[in-house]
Amino acid sequence: MAKGKQETKGSYGAKDITVLEGLEPVRKRPGMYIGTTGPDGLHHLIWEVFDNSRDEAMANEADDIEVTLLPDSTIRVVDNGRGIPVDKHPKTKVSALETIMTTLHAGGKFGGEGYKVSGGLHGVGVSVVNALSTMTRAEVHKDGDVHMQEYNIGKAKAAVKKVGKSKNRGTVITFRADDTIFETVEYSWDKIVSHLRQQAYLVKGTRISVLDARETKDLDLKNVFYLRDLGLEMPSQSFYFEEGLRSLIGFRNQYQTPVHKNIFYIDRSVEDVQVEVALQYVDDISSRLTAFANNTYNPEGGTHVTGFKTALTRTLNAYAKKNNLMKDETFTGDDVLEGITAVISVKLPEIQFEGQTKAKLGSVEARGAVETVFGEGFSDFLEEHPDDAKHIISKITLALKARKAAKAAKESVLRKGALEGMTLPGKLADCSSKSAEDSEIFIVEGDSAGGSSKQARDRKTQAILPLRGKILNVERARIDRMLASAEIKALVIAMGTAIGDVFDIEKLRYHKIIIATDADVDGAHIRTLLLTLFYRYFKPVIEGGYLYIAQPPLYKIQQGKKVNYVYTEEEKVELLGEDADVVEEEGGEEAEEQEAEETAKKSPKARIQRYKGLGEMNPDELWETTMDPENRVLKQVTIEDAVQADKIFDILMGTDVPSRKNFIQTNAKLANVDV
Repeated sequence: MAKGKQETKGSYGAKDITVLEGLEPVRKRPGMYIGTTGPDGLHHLIWEVFDNSRDEAMANEADDIEVTLLPDSTIRVVDNGRGIPVDKHPKTKVSALETIMTTLHAGGKFGGEGYKVSGGLHGVGVSVVNALSTMTRAEVHKDGDVHMQEYNIGKAKAAVKKVGKSKNRGTVITFRADDTIFETVEYSWDKIVSHLRQQAYLVKGTRISVLDARETKDLDLKNVFYLRDLGLEMPSQSFYFEEGLRSLIGFRNQYQTPVHKNIFYIDRSVEDVQVEVALQYVDDISSRLTAFANNTYNPEGGTHVTGFKTALTRTLNAYAKKNNLMKDETFTGDDVLEGITAVISVKLPEIQFEGQTKAKLGSVEARGAVETVFGEGFSDFLEEHPDDAKHIISKITLALKARKAAKAAKESVLRKGALEGMTLPGKLADCSSKSAEDSEIFIVEGDSAGGSSKQARDRKTQAILPLRGKILNVERARIDRMLASAEIKALVIAMGTAIGDVFDIEKLRYHKIIIATDADVDGAHIRTLLLTLFYRYFKPVIEGGYLYIAQPPLYKIQQGKKVNYVYTEEEKVELLGEDADVVEEEGGEEAEEQEAEETAKKSPKARIQRYKGLGEMNPDELWETTMDPENRVLKQVTIEDAVQADKIFDILMGTDVPSRKNFIQTNAKLANVDV
């Protein structure tokens, strides 16, 4: 890999840096700039610095980026780009480097020749990072010299100075986040690797390396550019994808069965909008669309996704009719999306997002550009690959038939009024409150737990729905088959939202849906099946923050008259110590009698009752530990990384047995198995 690209394609000096305002607001309200001061906000600091290096790569000025985790929660980011300008800025009268590092909204994206396309505002991110760090150091390798400046919570400690000579070209940013600002300054290796791998797919032909030097002793970085060149032993990952999004599709579908051999891919520009799209259909019923604008992930899609869907439906219908592959029917948007894995990436000079989070692209020109580029390219692909086209059309035709069957099944149920809430399932013990905000439903395992929880509950606000046995694995089941399952049908009716294209989150009858299964292998399996159901068919319930997992205690520990409930093995050890004198026992009436007798004798021994199921608790215990809003512990189910969640559900609940076996073997040591 070359150390740098010595030819500069456009001028990039101090005159190209525009200044808007100072840094003081960042420390006062950090959440406005990085979203949160929790772990996500901490990692966002890395993304902000990395994005500047990535933007150099997008401008074809860099092709090698290195991110290193150093001791003392310090991060180092290196690129072989042009190097931040160090000449004097005409407005601030100090170095452009200092202007960029210490002034909010000072960067090369507001005008001048700095960047044609960028994921953000060069300088905005790094200045925010600087403001929220106790130490930041910038080294610029440019024109044979090295210039350096150090900062403390956003303020320069001294002027920019020349500190040596260098054969390299680029920028090195080192920073240490302020632990008085952030809840934690511990970085997640897996989170960083996952994010940077994704970015490597989006900037094809760029090497992105991640190194973990946190355990490296006496690390001397003097006169070091790329840390990897030192040859030290440390965890590392390096990504380089010449084929960009085509490689990403292959990665996403590694646990799937492709419907057709060739992955569609196009990378073309129209009217200053670069459109890059890759797709492949797989033997599955879910669709997986991922969208980016200027390399920023858009979880809510936007205009580029709208353009893609329009062109996809139109192109496949046109091809099928032209080649007499369908008669009087027409594919719908839902039909053509079933089983598709697609990535849509657009790059444009002026970009508009809906809201501050960049979750949804609003740029109007992106829709027309994607429609044109993808529509023409995909039409050519189908003509040039008739076997692939035949398999794709067969897959979509199957989806069309299934949609009609599912519609008939839903209409049959709807005619009976079941999904409209007119006939609630008999096994449901509903609450009396009619306010969804105040109501919650416990999904429990079996009649025994159902009986205990019905006695323990607050009848005004708490509903109980017992499920018998393990529900259907819906990973590959269509709605018509799902509604034939009595347990799933009962749950759908109880929630009140209906399902499929008539799903309506506004009709949700409970704002807390609590999965309460036993603390054993069967309970974990049932919980996984329920999570699969919600993830695949009721994702808005998860996204709305309505889904929870109950955390019943593992042990009841009685020492004399004192009773403690503990939820983990660690809590038990902490309470009793390693060498505690204990008597372990199973649950039940006999155990309770023994406990009472022991209490009367005032034995110093701790008596431990191990709970394996909710049905083993009497109603008072169940209320106190698991159902009482004042005392209980609930885990809210979230989707932090939808792509990773999708992958895990594919592996665990899909048909690829070797992948599932490998996943279980690899992660077995992380499991807490109750033997």
